[in-house]
Amino acid sequence: MMLSPNAKFDLARQLQSAEGAPLGEVFAFVSGLYFRGKLAYGRRFARPPDPSDPVVAGGVLVITTNAGLRSADTAVTVESFRGFATGDIDLRNASYRGPLERSATALREAIGPDCEVVLLGSVASGKYVDLLLPVFGDRLMFPPDFVGRGDMSRGGLMLRCVMAGFELPYVPLAGASRHGQRPPKLEPLRTRRTFATTKDTKITK
Repeated sequence: MMLSPNAKFDLARQLQSAEGAPLGEVFAFVSGLYFRGKLAYGRRFARPPDPSDPVVAGGVLVITTNAGLRSADTAVTVESFRGFATGDIDLRNASYRGPLERSATALREAIGPDCEVVLLGSVASGKYVDLLLPVFGDRLMFPPDFVGRGDMSRGGLMLRCVMAGFELPYVPLAGASRHGQRPPKLEPLRTRRTFATTKDTKITK
């Protein structure tokens, strides 16, 4: 859909343009609820020591398959999008591991010793943890509420936190339990609807 020359929606047109489209928006479209929740949560609660630092990138960075950590606002073109699609997220893959190690190390130096790094990606496997933990040590945190949840459940949880203005608690990943029983299903989101009456008043429920 994103690459079709017949695509009419704005994000596809942006991606196919010379300027490209924001990385975060592209990943949110491809991954759906899971990444949309992570992106909204990160933008709502990130508090970097220096948001203007280009390495820190406002506190919201995306793990890519072949370019390490990149700002969610990084422009993505069709060429780079295709490159992401061919990358393999595997620690044995040098084109994944090398850029991620280098960018994580640069981030560690940029944020200083008193800033925590919160991983909102999967912690059940070692594809992120085993690489990032040696770089950040005890400062690499994650929400224990993620344990036992699948991708969609984590995405839904983060969207609910954004709507409620509630930040999840975090614990260090080093030594933490990363596997557990599946928690109860999330309660359905309550939507608010506004109805216009004939007298131009509004009733919201």
